[in-house]
Amino acid sequence: MQHINFQINDKPFHAITAGDSSAPLLLFLHGFPEYCGAWADVLPHLADEYYCVAPDQRGYGGSWRGGAVADYATKHLAADVLAMIDMFGNGKAAALLGHDWGASVAYACAMRAPNKMEKLVIANGVHPAPFQEGLASGGPQAEASQYVEWLRKDGSENALAANDFERMFGMFSKHMNMDWLTAEKQAGYRAAWSDAAGVRGMVNWYRATPLKVAKPGEPIPADQLPQWDAEALRIRMPHLLLWGLGDTALKPETRDGLKDYCDDLTVVEREDADHWIIHQHPEWVADQIKLFLNRP
Repeated sequence: MQHINFQINDKPFHAITAGDSSAPLLLFLHGFPEYCGAWADVLPHLADEYYCVAPDQRGYGGSWRGGAVADYATKHLAADVLAMIDMFGNGKAAALLGHDWGASVAYACAMRAPNKMEKLVIANGVHPAPFQEGLASGGPQAEASQYVEWLRKDGSENALAANDFERMFGMFSKHMNMDWLTAEKQAGYRAAWSDAAGVRGMVNWYRATPLKVAKPGEPIPADQLPQWDAEALRIRMPHLLLWGLGDTALKPETRDGLKDYCDDLTVVEREDADHWIIHQHPEWVADQIKLFLNRP
């Protein structure tokens, strides 16, 4: 694997890559509170056929971290990724892949520019429409996502960075299987997070999103939610969803109705995995991606 640095609209970005740069592009998007290294164990299994690029998204790791909250709106996050497809894939990706928050950006790109990717792969991530419904219902997903409101508060980055990122690692591990998080990987995360100033850009994703989170048992009325055009939210390319059934951060209700937004959806579940499926079973994840990309 190689580390590369590049620029998008005069902003610095960093990524890890694997494979021949002339091969079809696979672009991998990480989530919170991760960085490009989230995909490091998956990329080698795909590098024989594809050019694999996993960037630090804006606000993360070695990429641009400045600006105001508004600079982390979805339109900017998606614009970064679409520019990467132009840069590394000559305007086309064999697939765009996302996990957690990276899934949200991948969905946004698939909606905005379906011509730039042949297929979409999501691992334990959510489409915005069913996710907002779950968040607004006041039910299990709203309860599981109360941390979002805390992250949005001023100074949350300071609390996350305190005591050598004790609270950040706590968010990683709550009710999850963390056998994969070795001391070496922990060191990689600490280096990527850097300090409270380094964490601020990451947290700004939560501050910038229009998604609304209900208090448990207090649903938000539909007329107070973001108003989206259902047709604009459609996923037109073949779409693979990999799902660890033990996920406690994203509840089953976040998948309800997903098929209604997709022209061609394939779901593959795994019982012995949770939200961190790409870390727990990287070779299996890569195998499922290969099967999906190579299907007729």
